[in-house]
Amino acid sequence: MNILTKFSIARPAHEVFEAFVDPAKIGNFWFSSSSDRWEAGKTITLRYEEYNATVVIKVVEVKRNQKIVFVWEGPGEEHVVTIALQEVDEARTVIEVNEEGFSQDDPEFVSKLVDNKEGWVFVLTCLKAYLEFGVKELRAGLVK
Repeated sequence: MNILTKFSIARPAHEVFEAFVDPAKIGNFWFSSSSDRWEAGKTITLRYEEYNATVVIKVVEVKRNQKIVFVWEGPGEEHVVTIALQEVDEARTVIEVNEEGFSQDDPEFVSKLVDNKEGWVFVLTCLKAYLEFGVKELRAGLVK
C-alpha cells in the first residue's frame, strides 16, 4: 500500500532537486539538518531540532534533477520513498512523492496513511513557500 502526493512548483527541476540533496538547503523547508549530501549508497541522518528527533535514511537511487529514492523505517515497517521530478518547462516542475510499505494488517493502518499523507503535503507546501517566495519559517509549524 502506498500514498502519493503531487505538487507543482514554479522553479526548474535543478532547484527542487538541490533543495532535498544539499544539506545547506534542506533546513529551509523540511528537517533542520542533514548529515551529508544525498547520494546513492549513503546513510544520512536527518534531525528535527524543534522536536528533538532524528531519522536515518538509506539513499537507494539518485538521478540528478529527476529522482531520489530512499528507505526509512517506521515502527515495525520499512518504507520506500520515491521523489520524482518532472520539469514541465524552464520555470515549473511537478514533484511527486510516493511512499510505499504500509501494512494493511496493521490496526493503525488508516491512521498511519493519513499521518504520512499530511506530512508530505506539509513538506511540499513548505518546499513551495521556500523556493517560490523565500519563506523559511514554515517547516517547524506542524503540531502533532
